[in-house]
Amino acid sequence: MDGTRRPPRGSRDTDLLCLDAGQSGARAAMADAIHPALDLPGLITDQPVVPQLAERVRAAREHGLRAQAVAIGSSALPADGGADELLGLLTPDGITRLWLAHDSVTNYLATVGDRPGVAVAAGTGVVTLASGPGGVARVDGWGYLIGDAGSGYWIGRAGLDAVMRAEDGRGPATALTPLVRGDFDSLPGAYLELQADDAKVARIASYAKVITDLADRDDVCHRICASAAAELAHSALTGATRVGLTSAPDAVVGMSGNIFRSKVIADEFVRLVSAGLPTARFTRRDAGSLTGVARLSGLGGSSALAGFVQMAGPSTSSGTADRRDG
Repeated sequence: MDGTRRPPRGSRDTDLLCLDAGQSGARAAMADAIHPALDLPGLITDQPVVPQLAERVRAAREHGLRAQAVAIGSSALPADGGADELLGLLTPDGITRLWLAHDSVTNYLATVGDRPGVAVAAGTGVVTLASGPGGVARVDGWGYLIGDAGSGYWIGRAGLDAVMRAEDGRGPATALTPLVRGDFDSLPGAYLELQADDAKVARIASYAKVITDLADRDDVCHRICASAAAELAHSALTGATRVGLTSAPDAVVGMSGNIFRSKVIADEFVRLVSAGLPTARFTRRDAGSLTGVARLSGLGGSSALAGFVQMAGPSTSSGTADRRDG
């Protein structure tokens, strides 16, 4: 498959294949050897996602990652489930059991664990999950068209908007302009080129890295990063409030995703969340949620997150990945 990178190890047969599938990229590994991981193409979320997940699993198997059981965390899942459909597609490949969850759950497990807290996963998209005495609450994660505030796409879109405003004379000059200009045949035609690009979400989100790198020396980029941090903090505090964590003595706040690699964003996020949760303890995981994916199959029925994991195969029953409590 185009876009794959083979991990530096041989074929192995172990119990659980783990797949972490996002919009900018996907990664696969065996549960007993999360690192290094196999890099695979990301998902195109305006196309059916379940068949794409099946393709990623098959690609991983072709690269020697073979198991009869699969656990998957994905940033885009059908509202009515998908585990049974996906297992049906993979049964001819020898897959007999499947665990499927939104990546808000797997990122939560990777950064906070199976305990009360708040987890913010900020990459191309963004989603927050909170768990506490008041239940479980998902905040945002509604996609690039109607949500994902503070995400890589949101930052990239804000940067391109700033470039076009500067071009028109509606906004201040920014050091981002010459970099963007060099990526297109003509700046006035950039919007047409982006609209025609099937990978436009990932392409626009790629500017987040440029913008965060410029934040220390460009006022426009700094303001965009500060605004992104404010959005992420607002989502975290909203989740904490909905599940009754605001008075918790030691609230755990998990931070994951490439956006938090920006010092400007991470520092401002911590400052703003700490103002609302003074006793918060922050945890970081920069390597993604494969560790959380590996934990899906081991969640007990008493876990607050168990109802958010879809299961298919022998001795399992399909759950609901998008239940919203709290």
